[in-house]
Amino acid sequence: MEQDDPTEELTELRERRLGALELLQVAAGSGLTAYAVWALLLQPGFRRVPLRLQVPYVGASAQQVENVLSLMRGRPGRMVDLGSGDGRIVLAAHRCGLRPAVGYELNPWLVGLARLHAWRAGYASNVRYLREDLWKVSLRDCYNVSVFLAPSVLPMLETKLQAELPMGARVVSGRFPLPTWEPVAVMGEGLDRVWAYDIRCDGLSREAAFSPGTPIQAAVDPGAPAAQPGCQTQ
Repeated sequence: MEQDDPTEELTELRERRLGALELLQVAAGSGLTAYAVWALLLQPGFRRVPLRLQVPYVGASAQQVENVLSLMRGRPGRMVDLGSGDGRIVLAAHRCGLRPAVGYELNPWLVGLARLHAWRAGYASNVRYLREDLWKVSLRDCYNVSVFLAPSVLPMLETKLQAELPMGARVVSGRFPLPTWEPVAVMGEGLDRVWAYDIRCDGLSREAAFSPGTPIQAAVDPGAPAAQPGCQTQ
């Protein structure tokens, strides 16, 4: 059986009018559907952010979420997810006792999706999803911070975290480690790996060498974060 010549098919399409269904099929075949999803779901939040600070949305896997929670579980204080996407980490954090749990996300469609997930799970009044630029959010009262951001923005994120986080705060970064900070714990393998960092007044806490995938005893006592908003890392 001979295969159709795609050139002839395109010529025929140009020479006749297409119905709504046919136009939809052409759009799907040419990749325009993917572009429409990008334009509607992801691009709106990016318009307000400089290009160098933009981070595309990629949802965390179930294993990534579990690894983040394993390095935060049992810690007191406010938990925030910077660039919270569809809200899965915030929702899971509340379920495991990290409260209050708040997600900051600039894309309105993703904020709406996160709130829908929370409502369906019965936690709509317990968790918060705010449409805000993570670069403008104050972190001075945040003791548990999760981030799943692109490597290109992590150096700038380090500067923000260093300037704003209080003593005793913990940062857990997924997929990519913070470029210059020394982790106190590592959990998982490959893309599911996450890194934990603790903040002290005399600088980032540092520990001895560790084996990837094995948690390390934190240098800061997670049970008693001191409320000293002015502390910064060295």
